[in-house]
Amino acid sequence: MKRLYIVVEGQTEQNFVNEILCPYLNLYDIYGITPVLIHTSRTGRGGLVNYEHLKNTIKPLLKTKGEDIIVTTFIDYFRIPTNIPKYEECIQAGSNKEKVEKLEQCIDKNIDDRRFFSYIQLHEFEALLFSNNNGFEEYFTEEQSKLTDAIVKEFHNPEDINTRPQLAPSKRILSIKENYNKPLEGNLIALEIGINTMLERCPRFATWVSSLIQKCK
Repeated sequence: MKRLYIVVEGQTEQNFVNEILCPYLNLYDIYGITPVLIHTSRTGRGGLVNYEHLKNTIKPLLKTKGEDIIVTTFIDYFRIPTNIPKYEECIQAGSNKEKVEKLEQCIDKNIDDRRFFSYIQLHEFEALLFSNNNGFEEYFTEEQSKLTDAIVKEFHNPEDINTRPQLAPSKRILSIKENYNKPLEGNLIALEIGINTMLERCPRFATWVSSLIQKCK
């Protein structure tokens, strides 16, 4: 069984991997899963503002000899660094899905290791929270959860939520609840929804998780 390293942007994604993704992968006898925060300096961890930080986090993980590891990413397309190789070329693609796919291909080519494959969440982690309204109903007020429910019903695929930067999933949540605490509430909401619902509603996320299972086995 291969060890799996998932490079993440922040505490929210780190908690998501530990609390939601790991138990699901354990069902497929996949263990040894480690979320790794992006190194922004010798002591700094978390955040993605520079592609070199991402690359410098990934490369040391791949120094392990042998074929017993898989390294991937769990990063957001929203505000992704513009110094990713061939960024300008990638964002000329037609749909957001195509842009993300081209960015992933460019990262994979730049890292150049068959044990690595990138995954960019379209558009960001919070998109998964709109898979249904259960989590918002549990942790938001009735008035607030009615507003989130309208967004859930508007988008058949939660990964399509982002008609403009100010309407990215996280921005929509903050416009409804100004004191939204992403690391705490984000994962509580995700736990209430459940990963199976996310897999059903979010096709790119589902494809990534399926790839993790296949590659780790």
